[in-house]
Amino acid sequence: MTAATITTVATTPFADQKPGTSGLRKKVPHFRQPHYVENFVQSIFDALDGFAGADLVIGGDGRFFNRETIQTAMKMAAANGFGRAIVGRGGILSTPAASNLIRVRGAFGGIILSASHNPGGPDGDFGIKYNASNGGPAPEKTTDAIFARTKSISDYRILDAPDVDLDAVGETRLGDMVVEVVDPVAEYQALMEKLFDFPRIRVLFAGGFRMTFDAMSAVTGPYATAILEGALGAAPGTVINGTPLPDFGGHHPDPNLVHAKFIYDLAMGPDAPDLCAASDGDGDRNLIIGRGIFVTPSDSLAALAANAHLAPGYAAGLKGIARSMPTSAAADRVAEAKGLKAYETPTGWKFFGNLLDAGLATICGEESAGTGSDHVREKDGLWAVLLWLDILSARKQSVLDIMRDHWRTYGRNYYARHDYEEVAAEGANALMAGLRGQLSTLPGRSFGALTVKSADDFSYHDPVDGSDSAHQGVRVLFEDGSRIVYRLSGTGTAGATLRVYIERYEGDRLDLETGEALKDLIALSRELAGIERHTGRTEPSVIT
Repeated sequence: MTAATITTVATTPFADQKPGTSGLRKKVPHFRQPHYVENFVQSIFDALDGFAGADLVIGGDGRFFNRETIQTAMKMAAANGFGRAIVGRGGILSTPAASNLIRVRGAFGGIILSASHNPGGPDGDFGIKYNASNGGPAPEKTTDAIFARTKSISDYRILDAPDVDLDAVGETRLGDMVVEVVDPVAEYQALMEKLFDFPRIRVLFAGGFRMTFDAMSAVTGPYATAILEGALGAAPGTVINGTPLPDFGGHHPDPNLVHAKFIYDLAMGPDAPDLCAASDGDGDRNLIIGRGIFVTPSDSLAALAANAHLAPGYAAGLKGIARSMPTSAAADRVAEAKGLKAYETPTGWKFFGNLLDAGLATICGEESAGTGSDHVREKDGLWAVLLWLDILSARKQSVLDIMRDHWRTYGRNYYARHDYEEVAAEGANALMAGLRGQLSTLPGRSFGALTVKSADDFSYHDPVDGSDSAHQGVRVLFEDGSRIVYRLSGTGTAGATLRVYIERYEGDRLDLETGEALKDLIALSRELAGIERHTGRTEPSVIT
């Protein structure tokens, strides 16, 4: 046992430690202020009850400041009475793998260190969030309690002890607490082998199927290499940028058409692989591009839900399908055709977690490239890629052919998201206030061929816990089924990000170019909200 003593350190509150939809996110220098991490971690522990002697999972995506914060969190967990800390080797645990580990080990909960798809490095982003015993993000009542504690905290408890060797698998101790360093991939891979037909996918690769998976120098590199190249026999080099780096190699680890343009260009090129895919900083998002076709996250959710029965883990059928409100209604059409309940929730995986825990839904997804199922309580990037591979191996068709069949069966929801990143918060808030002020006047108004059917500020009544969530995004719904949605994102760390979602359903015209199909709606989205006037932007930062 390492000699150690518990120290109580006096501190004062920070005013800016309110957790967002995915925990507390700030720039690295902000987290490195004296006591800043300690205050927040202690506030997490103070907001919880009944964890004496229990297990706590700790890990992160390997970004800058990950290792130091893990050492701090472990020493504080020991000082506060946890019995065991389960940590990924090297401090590495993808967010879905952490969720699985919490569930498999019956842990009390977990501390996940990540800022997801945001940039890393000494001046990049960092984040801390608490996941509950179901493996999912803490519910609002817990995050509210954490925030309340951050405003009154006066001291924190920490073990005065040497750092633990995070690179050596096995057990050691911090005071009375056992520290178990585990292979971060093993439990996750075992789960994937239960869900998917690995022998069938191996046959697919053995038959010449080619794939490129961009791990974006982020956390999924070790997982993808072990599973795709190791267990499934994909060619060496299938996984690119496979080593997690503290600054993600200087790149932005967001799997979209801007930051993962290389694989888009590859998929559209003369020697395109059959499938190109990517995941993000902490492994919970995905990008799917077949030879000659980008599959939007909304379409990917719908196609996965329509074909999930082909994978062994979902052969019994789905219990329901859930999507976030901004996500296109493509999945709703699958649910209707299959006689399943479709759920429309606010953005945030915790809302899906309630539905999954209650057995009301099996597959869930968000337009922001997050898709998952009831196998964990987080979205899961590599899971989505593996489900696509299982479907491709079963149907023996290309991604393009599968999507064309899907649209012929269900119709097509043309869809785009326009992000205006790091705009001044004052202007963004004024824009949203202006939209809310127009809501009562919009129904019945016509804009060219478009007539507004209804307009609202989306609210949600949770069918499981009875909670209500208001002001989740402004929706403008048109009589032809088209819609425009506006909301401010809670996942950035600088300024505000305005997200505008534009959608049109077509039952027959299935081969339009997306920009052309949405042209009038895009122009109207900017006019209605006064985007240029409020933000100074004439074009979005990113279009997906």
